[in-house]
Amino acid sequence: MKSQTLTFTAPHRVEIVERELPPLGAEDVLVQTLVSAVSPGSEMLVYRGQCPQVRDSHDPFSSDITYPTAYGYACVGRVLETGKFVSQDLAGKLVFAFQPHASHFILHHSALILIPTGIPPERAAFLPNMETAVGLVHDIVPLLGERGLVFGQGIVGLLAASLLAEFPLESLVSADMFPLRRAESFKAGADASLDPSAPDFRVQAEQSLGGEKADFTLEISGSPAALDEAIALTRFSGRIVVGSWYGEKRAALNLGGDFHRSRIQILPSQVSAIRPELTGRWDKLRRFEVAWKALATIRPEKWVTQRVDIHKAPEMYKILDENPQEIIQVIINYGN
Repeated sequence: MKSQTLTFTAPHRVEIVERELPPLGAEDVLVQTLVSAVSPGSEMLVYRGQCPQVRDSHDPFSSDITYPTAYGYACVGRVLETGKFVSQDLAGKLVFAFQPHASHFILHHSALILIPTGIPPERAAFLPNMETAVGLVHDIVPLLGERGLVFGQGIVGLLAASLLAEFPLESLVSADMFPLRRAESFKAGADASLDPSAPDFRVQAEQSLGGEKADFTLEISGSPAALDEAIALTRFSGRIVVGSWYGEKRAALNLGGDFHRSRIQILPSQVSAIRPELTGRWDKLRRFEVAWKALATIRPEKWVTQRVDIHKAPEMYKILDENPQEIIQVIINYGN
């Protein structure tokens, strides 16, 4: 069987490559993809050629990326065939896989995640981003009555803001360059959603936070410049959680001002590895259970702004690159 695979062949170049699938192994499963979700943050780094050449044992998807490469990690499909040592009960099941965009794929059965009853395919494709958002909130550790600030209201930022809005915070403020995302952030529960490019942004932010700086700030915009804004708007002994992957982009920080005396913590957050003190209680299974419940409540498919056929997907990356203000979430369809 052949599979159509979305492939980054060079910076700013995406093609659909037809590949012959290998024979089905005894413990493997053949899946026909229904939908897959584009992750604009990381996939734009791949598209633009901005990925650092590093190996991370915790994150095999983004390690040592070279061209040509198939990339992506949010496929939802239906099991077509199972290997001889795999339960036939899997046949026809709706499953999720951390798998690059492709019409068909073969994986070991243990790599598949069964989708709970009642979760439609498009919603299930948000699982990786929701798992990331859950991890960000775990790293923030929001406290009763705190003031929170979130930079970036792309899909992960919106999911994180939606989760944070469920906490009894004193105030929750978000920031994003694009009006469409700010409007959705306000609907998701932010008390205010501001334009970080406004000349008086810092004044607006402090006013929206109740006349104070933030107790915690989440930087998930993907823009290194936002980290400097986060430092300026986080109060003494506050904490900044950096969920953005900047790739090869550099962050120029002003550390000679208030930061020097502020005792602010700057903490990295990445979904492949959680805080050490949580590992004994929060394994993957438990985190996925929480993520599925959150997906059922938030229903993030409402943020799908573009649905494209796999064969037209290469054109969408150009739009994502040049006109990101029009897009929140892209879903690729496979005509099944």
